[in-house]
Amino acid sequence: MQGASHMLLEEPLRLASVLTPAKPKVFPSLTKIVGTLGPKSQSVEVIQECLTAGMSVARFDFSWLDAEYHQKTLDNLRKAAQNVKKLCPVMLDTLGPEIQVNNSTGGPIEMKAGNHVTITPDVSKAPSAEILPIKFADLAKAVKKGDTLFMGQYLFTGSETTSVWLEVVETSGENVNCLVKNTATLAGPIFTFHVSQVHINLPTLSEYDKQVISTWGSRNSVDIISLSHTRSAEDVRELKAFLQSHDLPDTQIYAKIENSEGLDHFDEILKEADGIIISRGDLGIDLPPENVFMFQKTAIHKCNLEGKPVIVTRVVDSMIDNLRPTRAEATDVANAVLDGTDGILLGAETLRGLYPVDAVSTVGRICAEAETVYNQPLQFKKVMWHVGDPMPHEESVASAAVGSAIKVKAAAIVVFTFSGRAARLVSKYRPTMPVLAVIFPREGSDPSKWRSYGTTQARQCFAVRGVYPLMGSTDEAETGGLTKEEYGIKLALNYGRSVGIVKPFDRVIIFEKIGDSSVVKIIECEV
Repeated sequence: MQGASHMLLEEPLRLASVLTPAKPKVFPSLTKIVGTLGPKSQSVEVIQECLTAGMSVARFDFSWLDAEYHQKTLDNLRKAAQNVKKLCPVMLDTLGPEIQVNNSTGGPIEMKAGNHVTITPDVSKAPSAEILPIKFADLAKAVKKGDTLFMGQYLFTGSETTSVWLEVVETSGENVNCLVKNTATLAGPIFTFHVSQVHINLPTLSEYDKQVISTWGSRNSVDIISLSHTRSAEDVRELKAFLQSHDLPDTQIYAKIENSEGLDHFDEILKEADGIIISRGDLGIDLPPENVFMFQKTAIHKCNLEGKPVIVTRVVDSMIDNLRPTRAEATDVANAVLDGTDGILLGAETLRGLYPVDAVSTVGRICAEAETVYNQPLQFKKVMWHVGDPMPHEESVASAAVGSAIKVKAAAIVVFTFSGRAARLVSKYRPTMPVLAVIFPREGSDPSKWRSYGTTQARQCFAVRGVYPLMGSTDEAETGGLTKEEYGIKLALNYGRSVGIVKPFDRVIIFEKIGDSSVVKIIECEV
């Protein structure tokens, strides 16, 4: 009854605030935004605007365009990041076992409902409304009469005018004859081809992916690899071994779940991966529409309990062509935040959309508003229950840091870390204030490099909800006659003051390791 009366008191106040202009915030939202860079977001100027608007992670999609194009984009990202004085991690998105139709002519292909089309592995054939060549010879062995195939430029917006739905009628040798179920116009240089709930006998980590990672990825020390079409924990282990052998031991792996096989093995994949990306484009094909929301909520919940970052895709597709999202899309973004997502991934919206900067800022504002009504106490209790009693020492201190910060209405939580793990542990308990992670580089690292781009561990923190890394320097601490702890606190508070997070008399929580112990302290900021 007490809870009901609490709701009655809170709700009118909350609804009234809808009509009140939102207060400007230092960070657009604690929820992170991943932006895919491409034709509409390749210039230094646009990337700068995206970073300022709230983009935290830059994604490079290697399912199309070449390494030279992506290198130019990355060089521009680095210039933009330096100009706005922000670190930004690089996420390399693999191609994986994706089947594509190369539309070499570039012209639109009109597909009419009721017509037939032949899918063939003969790539010497030109794509047309009658025949579509794919780079996969075993399709006829994998499918049977009645199976469903989908094809489109970007799978899938839900618009039946840009994606075609096919039903297998018969197989003939290596060819597959299909009935066209809807009228659609296929446009663009590449169409993605998806077979619903059918195992495609192609490796998750393709030879193309290995070549890209061992050259472009290694040369640029990528921070995160998004492993497309992850189907098992073994896929993640294979990529880990490959990264080790190519001098990328610190690169994190985010498993991209986008088919029923990945869903079936989700728990084991979660244990092996550093993070999860819920790729709702293909998932919306493999799953009945009424089941997509359930997987999203369940997957986010499991990631939250394990303290592993989770990112949701395909949220504001309409902003590819429009300045505002639909009402359903805006609600969808908010619900993802209320579910507990760490980040929102923008694909075509920033890559080829007409309004990349507006897409970032709009999603950021929706996330920020949703965070004001996020049920943090409930999440806190769920994680505590999941961790169990007695709690491991570090979990106990991290939860105490967040609990204390909320009780004393702290402006921020300062965490000292080398690997970023302590900051991720604090984020697991979903504090309502920013987590400033002071990261000291490892001994022997090049100071000129980490001053410009930060360490890999620092940049990776940008994919975690509410965590903002600051680069510390042992040399600067010693030069100033300060201990590492004193220097780190000074660095965090100075930054907090400069951006308006911390004001005089605000309280700040300090979470650090001293020897073998982890401690929490409360300090009050001076005037």
